[in-house]
Order: sequence, then structure tokens, then C-alpha cells
Amino acid sequence: MAVTLAQPGVYIEEVPSGVRTITGVATSIGLFIGWAKRGSIEEGQRIFSFADFEREYGGLDQRSYLGYAVRSFFDNGGTDAYVIRIAKTKLGEGDTGEAAATATAKLNGMDLTASSPGEWAKNYSVRLTKRAAPDAKRFKLEVLLGKPDDNVVVEVYENLSKDSADPRFVEAIVNSNSHVFTIKVPSSPADPADGTATLGDSSGTPGKDGDVLDPNADPAKTLIPALFDTGGVADKLDLFNLVCVPGLTDGPTIGTLQAGCKKKRAFLIVDPPEDATIDNAASKAAACIGSDPSYAGFYFPWVRATDPLQDGGIRNFPPCGYVAGVMARTDASRGVWKAPAGTDSVLNGVLGFKVPMSDAQNGALNPKAVNCLRTLPVYGNVVWGSRTLDGDNDRGSEWKYVPVRRMALFLEESLFRGTQWVVFEPNDEPLWAQIRLNIGAFMQQLFRQGAFQGATPRQAYFVKCDRTTTTQADINLGVVNILVGFAPLKPAEFVVLQIQQIAGEIAT
Repeated sequence: MAVTLAQPGVYIEEVPSGVRTITGVATSIGLFIGWAKRGSIEEGQRIFSFADFEREYGGLDQRSYLGYAVRSFFDNGGTDAYVIRIAKTKLGEGDTGEAAATATAKLNGMDLTASSPGEWAKNYSVRLTKRAAPDAKRFKLEVLLGKPDDNVVVEVYENLSKDSADPRFVEAIVNSNSHVFTIKVPSSPADPADGTATLGDSSGTPGKDGDVLDPNADPAKTLIPALFDTGGVADKLDLFNLVCVPGLTDGPTIGTLQAGCKKKRAFLIVDPPEDATIDNAASKAAACIGSDPSYAGFYFPWVRATDPLQDGGIRNFPPCGYVAGVMARTDASRGVWKAPAGTDSVLNGVLGFKVPMSDAQNGALNPKAVNCLRTLPVYGNVVWGSRTLDGDNDRGSEWKYVPVRRMALFLEESLFRGTQWVVFEPNDEPLWAQIRLNIGAFMQQLFRQGAFQGATPRQAYFVKCDRTTTTQADINLGVVNILVGFAPLKPAEFVVLQIQQIAGEIAT
């Protein structure tokens, strides 16, 4: 706003520059979906280490590949992920299986409920200790792990009250802080009395794990794609980039998930069937092609690694968690535009692969969009392919390579978030100039980091927003059109060395 000029003198006015910095979004936040013995099924939980997964979802469980995939993600360079637990919470008509159930108990007239379904709750007790007079209406709650006599306290809540008007009302304090249980106070509560209740004891109902859900069978085949529907658990998450459903090999389900990944601007890492062979790997990959195959990549074969739950015995595991970790590590060290493959894409914690292969066998699979995992002399176990499911040579897609697709997703998400300020601004040349300035500055920064082809900005990218992109008809409809182009870096899959002898001089 202009300064009111009344008295002669010098006036200072700050003028906005019109620059709104666009910040690049994260590119390697994982999303892991699968069955677990513990954890919320109503929302995805964000974790930053495998220790977080152990605390929220109970750690490794031989009945599910989920924990192993999360562990390999963090072991290979991942630092940030969401986990969505799937579980059967009710039985369908004629279903003879078991549904997951949440443990309950009663303590001093209050209803205790475990924070999530599962048998895990039977290992926890809640102890109430009332305070002495004159504070006899206040009490302490302690959450105990193991038998009550073990006295292993994992949570403590002091100076609580059953009075809903009290700032230390037990429901408000416990339900917003506890990882183990929630509590409900009756409308006419009794005075506090010392006591202990075990979640799922005879005063309530026991918790049940329910049937372990195979991602390739019903009801998981229905539950998993529905997570991406409007209002679904995955749809409500703010941002994730790498989607893993460990052990999912059902082609139609994978094809449906590709549409969900497109909607959320994420990339799906596809596992092959455990029994896939070199002869049928290409057909297994083709069976996973849906309507949006460039949003997924197929990695073959399964890996061989030790299982801590079997005293170090060696088992086969789906590769998605390992590959997601390598992608996160590559993004951090080189950028999302670098193919997450090559001699520096070593798979940590891998002893070998279920199906070793030769160069010739790899050469037959690579043109069919099968990304091979190889054991190479000197370098060890590495990712040796970087094609999307749209990368079959016969398809001729411009989205053939994983880094090209992921770079585009990064640009789309960053520009989508960075241009929200444009909405409701006057739609004319001053706005268009600001748009060109802000997006151009963002693209120039990426160019200087080596994210595009070309020796000059003109060769690397362009930003257009003017009368040629936004006509008067668009303006009348309230539309501004922004055109952003970039020259993507593509991996050097084939390095050709030409060697020639130098002929000696011939005397004449």
C-alpha cells in the first residue's frame, strides 16, 4: 500500500519482488502395504527407522514379508516411509476364517481397549495406583510389558482424574498419548481404587490376529487397490513416492495399483513370483501391465538373505524393499534423475539371488522390461536394470526408463505444490511474468545441478505462460495454462567401445 504523503521529506516503501520460491519435494518416501500382527488399520503411520516399525507394528513376523521389506529399505538407504496394515476385521457370508479382534478389559469401572487388533495386547497390563488423601480422587496409570510381577513399565501417566472438566482428565491424556491402549470413563465413575487389568483378560475380550492375508488372494486383492480410492487410507496420505506391496505378484491387482500410483504421483516397485524363472520372467512382467505401466518397474529375481527369526537361516525374500532402499540412496547421493542401477547400486544384506543369470540371459530379459538383479565380480550384488513396465522395446514408449518417469513425477509434484499461490490472482501478463520467473528459477536450479540434457538452459528446458498458451477464451473461463518442457537424462544402457589398431607407416 502506498505511503500517505503529507509532510515534505523522504519516504521508504518496501516493494514485493514477486519471487515465490518453489522447493523440490522429497523423492524417496516409501509406502509399504501388508499384513502385520499389530498397528493401526485406519491410517498409515509414518516411520523413520526400523525401530519405529518394531514399536508400531511389532517387528518381524515370519507369516508376512512386510517387516522384512521395511527392514531392507532402511538397511539400503531409506530414511522415511509410511506403513499401511491390512487386516480382515469381519467375516463375510460363509467365511470360515478368523477376523482380527481388538482386546478389551475393565479397570476400576473404566473400559480399556487395545490401540489396534491382535493378540499382541495380551502382553500388556495397566496398573492403577490412587493417590493418598487429600488427593484421593487422583491416580496414576502405568502400562506394564510382560507379567505384572515383572514390573517392566513402558508408559506412565501421573496425576489423572475421572472428572471430564479436569485438565488432567484421564481420557484426554491417555487417548492422545498412549501407543498401547485407549480408555473410556463411565458417566458415573467410581472413586479410584488400586488395581491391575491385563488387556484381553476375563474382564473383557481377547485380541485376535485374524487370518494372515496373502496379498495375492481375497480379501487382500480387494483391500489393497481400495486404499487408493478417494478417501482411502493411501489417498489421505500427503506425499509418498515409492510403493511396495511385498510378495504381491497378482497381475490384475498390480495393474490396478498402477492407476493408484498415477493418481498419487508415485512409482510402484513390482515383485516377480518367487518361482519365476529366466524362461518365463518376461511373460510374468507382461502380465503385470495395466493401463499405466510407466508408473511401475518389474525387478527379478527374489533375493537370498538371512532371517534373524531363524537363527540366521537363509530364506528367499521379495526384492521390492531392497530396490526401494537403493532408489532412496541414489536420490540422496546423485539425484532422482540418476538411474537407480549400476555398479554403485549394491544391495546391502543380500547373499545372492534365487536365480543367478549370465550376461546373455540378462540380455534377453532387459529388452522385455525386466530389471535384473545380478551378482557381478568385484562389485557384488547390484541392480542391473532401470526400465519401467512400459520399457519393452516393442512398445516404443517415451517413458521407457525409470529415472525419466520419476523425474517427471518430481517436477509435477513440486510445481503443483509450488504454484498454489496462483489461484485467484488476476489472470493477465503481470501474473504470467511472475509464473515464468518462479518456475524458471526452479528449473534453472535443477539445470545447474545437472538434472537435464543440454549445455545451455535453452537446450535443457523451457517455461511458457503468455498469450500463446492462455487465450482470451481461457481467461474468460478462469484458466491459466502453463507449459513446462524438459530434456530428460536417459541412462547409458549400452556402452560401445571401438578399438582400432594403428597401422605402422608404410615406406613409399
